[in-house]
Amino acid sequence: MSKAFVKEDAGEEDEGLDAAPSLPPGTKNYITPQGFQRLEAEFNQLWKIERPVLVQTITWAASNGDRSENGDYIYGKKRLREIDRRIRFLGKRLDQAEVIDPAQREACEQIFFGATVRVSNLAGEEQVYSIVGMDEMDITRGRISWISPLAKALIKAREGDTVTLRTPGGVEELDVLEVSYIALES
Repeated sequence: MSKAFVKEDAGEEDEGLDAAPSLPPGTKNYITPQGFQRLEAEFNQLWKIERPVLVQTITWAASNGDRSENGDYIYGKKRLREIDRRIRFLGKRLDQAEVIDPAQREACEQIFFGATVRVSNLAGEEQVYSIVGMDEMDITRGRISWISPLAKALIKAREGDTVTLRTPGGVEELDVLEVSYIALES
């Protein structure tokens, strides 16, 4: 078969599409204003700055002749596919986003999306978690996705409640010490 009719990198095209978790069916893409701004900034950086520069580089590389051994052209096309894939992903996430500002929520002792929760385990170790959108989670900063097992255990609990968290390591009980709704730092 002629090489012209064979797409050699067919597997690469879809590689990494599921790198970010997909939304559970029938749910909304809840996100904080700071998370939305970060996604939007990344989208704009890729679309308005990186992609045009890369297209210009690819055009220059293609004008040099033989493309089969042209590293700038080959790498540029691969990087362009990666950028376009990320742009599509971000565009879908931003279109589906439902921005919820925790700082606008009235004082409430019950845990919902956007809550910052201080909990204690049976050993007395305290942790603080903020329940955020899927695209904002960062456990090193105490940000957990609202669809994570920990967040699911905490949601709808109130200050003073004890929740049960089932993990692969066993069952852990957490006491809810404090619930607040504050603006999160970027």
